[in-house]
Amino acid sequence: MIYSAPFSPIAIELGPIGIHWYGIIIAAGMLLGYYIADREADRKGLPEGLFMDLMFYIIIASIIGARLYYVIFQWEYYSQNPFSILLINEGGMAIHGGLIGGFIAGIVYCRAKGFSFFQLADIAAPSLILGQAIGRWGNFMNQEAHGGEVSRNFLESLMLPDWIINQMFIDGAYYHPTFLYESAWNIIGFILLLMLRPKLKVGQTILLYLMYYSIGRFFIEGMRTDSLMIGEQLRTAQLISIVLIVVAAGVWIYREMKYKLPKYREVQGIYKGRRK
Repeated sequence: MIYSAPFSPIAIELGPIGIHWYGIIIAAGMLLGYYIADREADRKGLPEGLFMDLMFYIIIASIIGARLYYVIFQWEYYSQNPFSILLINEGGMAIHGGLIGGFIAGIVYCRAKGFSFFQLADIAAPSLILGQAIGRWGNFMNQEAHGGEVSRNFLESLMLPDWIINQMFIDGAYYHPTFLYESAWNIIGFILLLMLRPKLKVGQTILLYLMYYSIGRFFIEGMRTDSLMIGEQLRTAQLISIVLIVVAAGVWIYREMKYKLPKYREVQGIYKGRRK
């Protein structure tokens, strides 16, 4: 057994200003996701710079949505500490809030510019889940988003390296690395979406993403000890996950019935949907 002190959540200190690993990791996930989506948009023959323009609005809306969502469900604390609302580099971002903000921005952008939301969302879907997989490591650095108490032997049985096990030692106890479970689930989802996307119809990749991610989040959320709650028993993320699964499945069926949908791989350039 090798034990060392946990990593500091602060990557760089510039006088009184500390740059947190959380912010760096979130930014890295966004940049990598943008790069992958932008390359795919170029490959599909979409206008140059489209995703740079789109992602600018989506990133801003996602950050705002993720923070507001978290603040709303922790209002008892933030109402007494309003300045802390701005300290997003210290953590406190809800992925579901980011999704809501990003989807709203994407829909508004596509309607204003005359693009197909589902076509662009299909391009972005693998980037979204990869960004989420990377972003969970920001929780790791902050020693948050963990599950219930476990033994060190349990963590060692998962074949985890000591640097992960040591970071899971918090206030005298070891905890489930639920951040890692979700990150691994999302990386698998990233690979699956890339493999299946060419075979799926337009709009189905983003809907599959919503269902896949929500299934994993529902079960992993049940292991966490820091869930946002509605009342004393209902976990907000689990409720939202169920809603997303039902809505995504419903939209999938509706689009199959109403539109003549081509395969993703068959579409080149700007897609214009056709009704049956």
